[in-house]
Amino acid sequence: MRADTRDPLAGLSDIDAANVARCAKVLLRHPLLRPGGPDGDLLPLVYRYRTALQEMFAALLGYRLVVERRFARLYKSGPGADPTRGEPALSPRAYAYVCLTMAALTGVGRQVLLSRLVADVRGAASEAGISVVDDIADRRALTAALRHLISLGVITETDGSVAGLIGEAPSEALITIHTDLLGQLLAGPLTEATSADDLVARAASPGRLGVEHAVRRRLVENPVTLHADLPPEEAEWLLRRQRRESVVLERCFGLITETRAEGVVVTDPEEYLTDVVFPATGTVARIALLALPELLDPDTDRPDGRSAVPAERLREVCANLVEDYPAAWSRQATEDVGALVRAVADLLVRLSLAVADGDGWLISPAAHRWLPQPDDTPAKGQAEPVTTAPEPGWSLFDEEGEP
Repeated sequence: MRADTRDPLAGLSDIDAANVARCAKVLLRHPLLRPGGPDGDLLPLVYRYRTALQEMFAALLGYRLVVERRFARLYKSGPGADPTRGEPALSPRAYAYVCLTMAALTGVGRQVLLSRLVADVRGAASEAGISVVDDIADRRALTAALRHLISLGVITETDGSVAGLIGEAPSEALITIHTDLLGQLLAGPLTEATSADDLVARAASPGRLGVEHAVRRRLVENPVTLHADLPPEEAEWLLRRQRRESVVLERCFGLITETRAEGVVVTDPEEYLTDVVFPATGTVARIALLALPELLDPDTDRPDGRSAVPAERLREVCANLVEDYPAAWSRQATEDVGALVRAVADLLVRLSLAVADGDGWLISPAAHRWLPQPDDTPAKGQAEPVTTAPEPGWSLFDEEGEP
């Protein structure tokens, strides 16, 4: 039986529905859930509610969920061409090494020496036409890729460490491969047979299901969704379903939506699904927050409601904040204004509050939800004169009777 998209948790008690929503949020955060990994203690609960979770993810988002006692794997659609959703510890070359390493792991069995694995990876790179230079930068990229696979539980360091790759005299290590998890990483969303109900429904109305899943995926995976950024059929669907989708997202994933004329903002009140917290402490985050009111144009005539901000304007606003409140910032973060501006712009892009536009940026209308006020006054001009209390008109040494 297919889950009802109007209420996928219908028929469950309040406790069971809350547990399913909790498990769904964990799987969105950790698509490969395993014992010993982040939130791995919830795997038994995911296994208990696996049928409800599988039906809900399939009906609402079109995601496939595989649940076994040893792991749970949610096959998401991926970020596509979004450059802000990558793994921070991985450079482009390290990403290439992740793929090459998984390709090499498929033919080495259950255990392999680190030196043999490195040779196989470089052989796979050569076959793919990727040049390999055995220098410190290349070894660091390969080490980062191996550490990422260790964090996913695909490989473990049985004896020694992959950190031995870095250095003039690389040390040996024994690596154990967990083939069940490796297979789940290599499999695609539709590698296994899709249910007959899904295939029939998609064949009957592929357009409706495509629009429905595409919009919900965007709402769940992104903090800001503007109508102007959606294809016309998706924007029209969201405009008709905004109120109903708000109920679905809150009930099934614990997410809160804010609907505005320009689009929808989705937040997690528990900040569990929030990979970049904002507002936040730190010089870059606070300067970005205080800069937003100065960057927004209330009279913008763009149909998407965005405000065009030239690069020089962003630099000017950031420099003024540094100058006006010199004691409020980290000296290390503000000694290079150019680097500070780039960090502020990068943060706003990662928050979906800005998109690059030539040599400047377009600031999202969602930024209007913050109207910060500095908790200090600007330190412009000369410092205020120091005032002292007036001397008293009497003394302890006055003669008795004198005032």
